[in-house]
Amino acid sequence: MKKDNLYLFTLLAISVIVFIIGYLSMAYMVKASTNQFLEIQIESSKREAREFAELVASQLESGIDREIVVQYIQRSIEGTNIETGFVCMFDWSGVEICHPDPQKIGKQTNPDESYVRPIDSEINSEDFYDLLTNKKQQGGIRDFSNESRSSEVIYLYPVRNSDWIIAAHANIEKIEKQINHLKFNFLLVYLLASASIVLLSLLTVRFLGSYYEKTLELKNEKLAEEVINLSKLNSNLNQYKSEISRRIEDESEKQDEVDNTVRIKNRLLTYSKDKLISIRVDEIAFITTEHSLTSISCLDGQKYSSNSSLDELYSSLDPMLFFRANRQCIISVKGIDEIFKYGNNQLKIKLNQDFDNAIIISKNRVADFKKWLNM
Repeated sequence: MKKDNLYLFTLLAISVIVFIIGYLSMAYMVKASTNQFLEIQIESSKREAREFAELVASQLESGIDREIVVQYIQRSIEGTNIETGFVCMFDWSGVEICHPDPQKIGKQTNPDESYVRPIDSEINSEDFYDLLTNKKQQGGIRDFSNESRSSEVIYLYPVRNSDWIIAAHANIEKIEKQINHLKFNFLLVYLLASASIVLLSLLTVRFLGSYYEKTLELKNEKLAEEVINLSKLNSNLNQYKSEISRRIEDESEKQDEVDNTVRIKNRLLTYSKDKLISIRVDEIAFITTEHSLTSISCLDGQKYSSNSSLDELYSSLDPMLFFRANRQCIISVKGIDEIFKYGNNQLKIKLNQDFDNAIIISKNRVADFKKWLNM
């Protein structure tokens, strides 16, 4: 996949996730904030209606004539700004007694003007929200169907020892405008926040992607260099095998001195069970030791034993043909099949004969091994 496609799909995935989660969160926050706002509106209207009802009741209880009380109440509420919300008073038959609009006094409450809840069942913010959004009627003394009315009676409170009822109205249009303004603000914040998150996420992905791409490129370059070196090493191995084969053929009966005191052997005396066997050195694939027992494996798959230690055998073998891989193994150049990179600056030797344990050239011996193969 190309980088541009990767960034595009990353952008789309992040955008979808952010916008879905953001939208659900925004819807929840809008409803929670709206309910809180409506709860405040309801509590304010309830408090106003209760206080008004208690005031009227106290005036009646103090012996003030009902007509005078009505006049006082009418003067106090007349001209009230009905754009924000107001209180009125009517009797149990629905005839308006006091109202901010004097023209409505004495008239029966118009079924198309108000929405009334039962006195013993108060409206809550959930009901109010349904009323605003769905125009759902919630039941009460009267149920009305006019959805275009500008106010709703959201709370009723009776005046003690009278047939009067105080009604708290709420301006539906204004509340709807405030709620819509609240939704718009949430939507704006949601879009800006989502766009910012997507943009920052994309920039972060690109930054991290670029960083890891550079790191990967460096690793690839290093790996390519190691592959080239490994290829050279295996190539040198094949050339070295050919060179050794030619040298053995040309000098099959000649012996060279290693340290001017010990002569290189062309044959080793071994045994298999009770039989002594002399084998040619150039037929050996590798020599190992385990529990002080020395085992010699030949190119044809035959295995023999020796009474000599690895140190003794290695000192008498041709250093051009054999290499001391570690303390447990001597390998012949003819016995090596392939060379692999292993771990941190180490090499792994694959022999052309089955061997249970992997032969690892430690990083301290890698330089000598490469030198042995003329690298």
